[in-house]
Amino acid sequence: MLESKRVAVVAGPTASGKSALAMDIALACNGEVINADSMQVYKDIPILSACPSFEEKSKVPHHLYQIYDADFQGTVVHWLNLAVEKIRDCWQRDKLPVVVGGTGLYICNLIYGTTTVPENNPETREKLFTICHEIGSRNVYAKLQEVDPVTAEKIQPGDVSRVLRAYGVYLQTGIPISVWQEKPMDKKLPDGNFFCIKIFPDKQDLENRCFARFEQMVQQGALAEVVKLAERNLPDTLPIMKALGVPELMKFIKGECSFEEAVDLGKKHTRQYAKRQRTWFAHKLKADIFLKDCYKGQKNLINDVKNRL
Repeated sequence: MLESKRVAVVAGPTASGKSALAMDIALACNGEVINADSMQVYKDIPILSACPSFEEKSKVPHHLYQIYDADFQGTVVHWLNLAVEKIRDCWQRDKLPVVVGGTGLYICNLIYGTTTVPENNPETREKLFTICHEIGSRNVYAKLQEVDPVTAEKIQPGDVSRVLRAYGVYLQTGIPISVWQEKPMDKKLPDGNFFCIKIFPDKQDLENRCFARFEQMVQQGALAEVVKLAERNLPDTLPIMKALGVPELMKFIKGECSFEEAVDLGKKHTRQYAKRQRTWFAHKLKADIFLKDCYKGQKNLINDVKNRL
């Protein structure tokens, strides 16, 4: 078993070269890659979520990619339990787990611990669906303001997933989610020895790469992925329906805008999302190595990581 209980973590905004860096670290350090991106867990959008290619996966084992169907309501708790299991399995086989992703909530919960907030059970989810259908999400937000004004203040009314999650916790337990969140954090991997590499690139370079990434996705067949989702008539509240590119291309499919307008919107929202990721990691995640540029195969960085792990 890997005695050091090391876990390498590669974090940063979209299009910053995280996946390539994680793979190169895994190749250099006898490791395996574990996904920490909330959209790359879905089978239906490998292009739009920028999942590693078959060729990349063949070079080194990759875990927790494309494991859920589109109708699955994935949460940080689901991912965390699976990630801990994969990390311990890597240790058992003397492999270095290399966790990589841009979902800050996933990474921070793994490293620093998660709240003890209970998951909404099937009965509560059904009740929430009925309430939302009958009165609309805006009125659910109004109900949340009544029972948990502290949480409501932190959530935008249009953020339906978070509104329903928070109101569901109150319905299920009678205790506001804000009270649950004040309880001590629960570390799922207390023996983990984390080594973090944080990518924090120049804003203009990141923007250019975001635009180029979205153009490439379109050329590779992103529209076909969204067409298949549209044919399934899935609820807009599902996480996959909020994935970058899905709402924008859905507008085109529904005839609400031209294809060019949809692509421009996709680029714009990708840039905005990358900016939010950049800000999140700047304030929330401590790093052992701070990369002030997108990863482009810098060999000196891989050697540095290898020497310090």
